[in-house]
Amino acid sequence: MFSITVRDHLMVAHSFRGAVFGPAQRLHGATFIVDATFRRAELDADNIVVDIGLATQELGGVVGELNYRNLDDEPAFAGINTSTEALAKVIADRLADRIHAGNLGEGARELTGISVTLHESHIAWATYERAL
Repeated sequence: MFSITVRDHLMVAHSFRGAVFGPAQRLHGATFIVDATFRRAELDADNIVVDIGLATQELGGVVGELNYRNLDDEPAFAGINTSTEALAKVIADRLADRIHAGNLGEGARELTGISVTLHESHIAWATYERAL
């Protein structure tokens, strides 16, 4: 299996519902390093997994839709705790939509999977993996 990973970062505000979140139930900011990994069994005709430039651009587009937002105010997240895990899934699903739409080029249609990791800090992160 081959893979490439591209990176960006994301800054949001949000709050959580539920006693398990303690003080994070109050509105607070979060900054994440976002890694998106694209996988395929065989390299394409150009001997690559996917165009790194296009992968970087599309990750930036997805992150840009969320960056500098209070997620509590976003209709897409109404009633949802925007945990690190949940946000990793949102970003992976939005990237998958862009892959299926052809935004990463025709070669990207042969990708078999994607994973998104959100690093909360140097000691904690969450990953969501999905098939394409």
